[in-house]
Amino acid sequence: MSGAVSRLSQLAGQLLPFRSHSQPTHIHSLSPTFFLPRAASIEPDATAVVHVTANNKTLRRSYAELADRARGLAYYLKSHGLKRIGILCPNTPAFLESYFGIAAAGGVSVAINYRLKQDDISYIFDHAEVDAIIVDTEYLPLLKKYRESHPKTVIIEDTDTDAVEGQLCGPFDDAVLEGLRLDARSGAKGWDGLETQTKDEDSLFSLAYTSGTTARPKGVEYTHRGVYLGALANVVESGLNFHRGRCKYLWILPMFHATGWTFPWSVTMVRGTHYCLRKIDYPIIWRMLIDEGITHFSAAPTVNTLLCNAKEAQKLEQHVRVAVAASPPTAHLFQQMTALNLHPVHVYGMTETYGPITKGYYMPAWDELPESDRFAKMARQGHGFITSLPTRVIKIGDDIPEGTIIDVKKDGKEIGEIVFVGNICAKGYYKNPEATRKLFAGGVLHSGDLAVWHEDGAIQILDRAKDIIISVALESMLAQHPDILEAAVVGVPDSHWGERPKAFVTLQTGKTATGEAIIDWAKHSSDISKFMVPREVEIIDELPKTSTGKVKKTVLREWTKGADRKLVK
Repeated sequence: MSGAVSRLSQLAGQLLPFRSHSQPTHIHSLSPTFFLPRAASIEPDATAVVHVTANNKTLRRSYAELADRARGLAYYLKSHGLKRIGILCPNTPAFLESYFGIAAAGGVSVAINYRLKQDDISYIFDHAEVDAIIVDTEYLPLLKKYRESHPKTVIIEDTDTDAVEGQLCGPFDDAVLEGLRLDARSGAKGWDGLETQTKDEDSLFSLAYTSGTTARPKGVEYTHRGVYLGALANVVESGLNFHRGRCKYLWILPMFHATGWTFPWSVTMVRGTHYCLRKIDYPIIWRMLIDEGITHFSAAPTVNTLLCNAKEAQKLEQHVRVAVAASPPTAHLFQQMTALNLHPVHVYGMTETYGPITKGYYMPAWDELPESDRFAKMARQGHGFITSLPTRVIKIGDDIPEGTIIDVKKDGKEIGEIVFVGNICAKGYYKNPEATRKLFAGGVLHSGDLAVWHEDGAIQILDRAKDIIISVALESMLAQHPDILEAAVVGVPDSHWGERPKAFVTLQTGKTATGEAIIDWAKHSSDISKFMVPREVEIIDELPKTSTGKVKKTVLREWTKGADRKLVK
């Protein structure tokens, strides 16, 4: 696009961080946008992006090219006065470029789940007050309802091809080129003319909307400082720079989910390679793991379970670090993954914490433990991230007034609610002060997750606060059955106990176990207490899941009430 010399000269000045006159010289405001021009200045020819496009072409772009494209988009947005930008795309280069370009233009990104219904998509973009939307061609029809009521919103379509200009390129590429030409005509300021350092690091960087499974989605407010520190923590906690050479990060995790857990900036920070992936396809994932030498990815336990059981699965030559989150994993899954050289980095968090905020740190003393005990400890949620304050578990109950914060005992037995404090807690909910007040009641961020606090300071989730039964232990037990692929447990009404567990399971290919046989196995061959064995085990073809691979237990509960399974998904 532009020459290497001019690109680097444009970048050089920007390497001095922004400082307002009121700031002391030893402080600069924290904004993650700076990581891209920095990476392009240090290693312009390093491979930044690898992607198989919608027209089935393999695309490889350097950091100089990625920075140029993000810069072009930024100038386009600035010139048109577009400040609040929606994103409705799969994991594509355009998505990655948009995160950097929008922020560099002084804008706010609103990336949302393309698996949502049109009504929810319309609600979110309306609530966020977007004035433009970057949308992948495949998902353009999802904007039909929104566009009927918002005809003036600018739509920037990305065709996801290998072309950057000419007949095959689309409006997104045209916008990038227009922005680059605008910069060239107005003095070629490059990144110096953009906002890679914000004046207020606590200002709004992006809005990440919750799933809205029980109510309207809420817009979680992310700040420049929060994204910066979340990204920095990922580098350390996931070991993105632990080896010689650059990391190769495979985008299985949706980039829209909690801004991709801030990994767009983490990987860029260490000049790693982003392997973009339009959809989860297990044969393709295994091909990339083997042929491309992927070193890192993030995925939910359900995705890892299916990956480990795919027919293409084999032990890899390289050590792959996998950030596992979204729902509590089982020790059995960690055992399966490790056998394939997929080494789990167990993290836990929520949209309100920029994604992960805790890690199950591995302790050398565990090497001496029996294998089952070692993997069980690895499956705990662990301790708070390095850029956060320690995670706590507090007492709950009708006798505890709202806002009263009392820690549970660190005995691994007393159950309480996980709460967070620190740098990577979101600022609040956009245009929802009452929900923000409840989220931070007592001066801590409430998770709604139940856990115990172990003597060594590690936390361990039991289940969501609305779940009475201890489902995680049952799911871990069922996952060890040789015929079971996945298991999920929910509570159903019981005349004697008030509630009892029911299990929904899927079977591995070619297996024919029955519910009765699984119950009999649980009673006589598992190590779980007999009173905890579920009376019902229903075998189904597929568990209902969210876009991030978390099992939709709300749907399973509706199924137990006799809801039409074709309608409740």
